[in-house]
Amino acid sequence: MNSKSLRTLIGYTIFSAAVLLLPLLIDDAYTLNKFSRYLILGLATLGLSLAWGYTGILNLGHAAFFGLGAYCMAMYLKLQTVPVHTGTGGLPDFMVWNNVEQLPWFWEPFHWSYLAITAGIGIPVLLAVMLGWFVFRARIAGVFVAIITLAMLVIINLLLIDQQRYTGGFNGITDLAWLTIGGIEFDPYSKTFYYLSAGSLVVCLLGTGIFTHTKAGLILQAIRNDPDRVRFLGYDVSAYQILAFALSAGIAGLAGMLYAMVLEFASPTFVGVSLSLSMVIWCAVGGRGSLLAATLGAILVNAAQGSLSENFLETWQLILGGFFVLIVLFLPKGLISIGELIRWRRKRTDRVQVQVLSSTKRARGIS
Repeated sequence: MNSKSLRTLIGYTIFSAAVLLLPLLIDDAYTLNKFSRYLILGLATLGLSLAWGYTGILNLGHAAFFGLGAYCMAMYLKLQTVPVHTGTGGLPDFMVWNNVEQLPWFWEPFHWSYLAITAGIGIPVLLAVMLGWFVFRARIAGVFVAIITLAMLVIINLLLIDQQRYTGGFNGITDLAWLTIGGIEFDPYSKTFYYLSAGSLVVCLLGTGIFTHTKAGLILQAIRNDPDRVRFLGYDVSAYQILAFALSAGIAGLAGMLYAMVLEFASPTFVGVSLSLSMVIWCAVGGRGSLLAATLGAILVNAAQGSLSENFLETWQLILGGFFVLIVLFLPKGLISIGELIRWRRKRTDRVQVQVLSSTKRARGIS
């Protein structure tokens, strides 16, 4: 194991331990809920890092996969609410208000948790495979991929708003029940739900970390650097790009389901341009070339945003914006490059010291 892999392993271990041990230090339910949200957004950014940082696919529509996962879970939890929140025959309240008389056929599978969870991950993956097939088979790359994914995001957002009878429109799907599986109730303010969020993040982080060190993961990084060279070596570049895009979408769908659970609603803002661009910023701040750094970037930025908005009601956006500008100017590779700069400066200092010592020895020899 080389030094870089050892540092990565140590970083993963420290982060995982810190995340899993956090509830031992926090006894406040609201704070625990807040940290659960940060971890979930970190999970979504982890998926973006896999596509953008490791494969070079700048996906400006990443929130589309996140939002679809959230709506799938919200549809299931809405059907589990107590009768006071639903209309006649178990219809969701917003359908009653819009004069819907029968539950639509595409809502029927969401009576079962395992189908809802499968759809929350499967639908984003299927959409990514379909879109990736047309985009990457046509060798579309760079800014054009970013524009296409952004257009996909806007289309899905408009559909969710327009189909108010079936999606709740601008208000989204609210008044959700708590997820219960195997007799375990996941109260979004409980340690049980926190461990669900933290466990999902740790498993996905370790899983994707292992994947990036496999042959397929190394090929993805080679595609990021020079896709034509990889193609000339005989590999199907588009197939690997679709794979990375689909894995990224699946992780985002999982994060979306958890996000709907922690906030107890799903709305079109989850499929908004603002959130999608924010994920890109979080990934860039932490360092898109590292899964752990991108995850930490999302957690730190959201924690800073929450703290600043509470203490600086009028100027917190200005402070946060200034921080982003500084990162772009002085740390273009993200916060993770601080370690690289420190190591580079140490090596440079050591070289200078060696040169000074050798020069001193030569000078003494001459004298």
